[in-house]
Amino acid sequence: MKFFPLSLLTKKFFLYSLGILAIFSYIFAKFADELVEKELHTFDLQIIHQVQGLITPQLTSVMKFFTFMGSIKMLLFLFLLSCLFMLWRKKVWEAIFLLLAIGGGTVFNLFLKWVFQRARPTLHPIIQETGYSFPSGHSMVSFIFYGMIGYFLLLFFERRVAKAISVVFISVLVFMIGLSRIYLGVHYPSDVIAGFAAGGAWLVICIMGLRVMIERGSR
Repeated sequence: MKFFPLSLLTKKFFLYSLGILAIFSYIFAKFADELVEKELHTFDLQIIHQVQGLITPQLTSVMKFFTFMGSIKMLLFLFLLSCLFMLWRKKVWEAIFLLLAIGGGTVFNLFLKWVFQRARPTLHPIIQETGYSFPSGHSMVSFIFYGMIGYFLLLFFERRVAKAISVVFISVLVFMIGLSRIYLGVHYPSDVIAGFAAGGAWLVICIMGLRVMIERGSR
């Protein structure tokens, strides 16, 4: 196999990416360890009481909207729409890695849930969910999918203002999806944070792979 040298810019990109990957991995490992040691009870309850102390009928409708934005139905719809658009624009590798990101992330989340087998909270559930709780699937897969879309937008937009708006919009959307899971009583805060961390780690790996393939194709 012929060795494919990476450009200096990509090597720097990988260096920063590995640093971010290490941070995400550490955060997940920290919460996973505290879950096993049963040290998350106080942390979770304090945040749950603060978040659910804000419950109103109007805010509940807003939170249900955000949790729908992280649902399987919505993500599948947006995924198919995004893939069709990228294939139309002949962005084949982008479409492939979006599939790998969301598909692999979903399987990874199910595996982690099976490993930890944490029951869902029962304090004040506004909606009903089944399955294990740690890490949050909504938070993890939303972080991966919307994070990939955000990365594509950063590549697409040339103006810094457009890039900044994209980052802020994606960040707020993903944060609100995670917050909605706590508000609606179907996840502990630690589930959400661990979901973001695990999703972030997988997202970084996928972006690194995509970067290599795009650079290889450009040569």
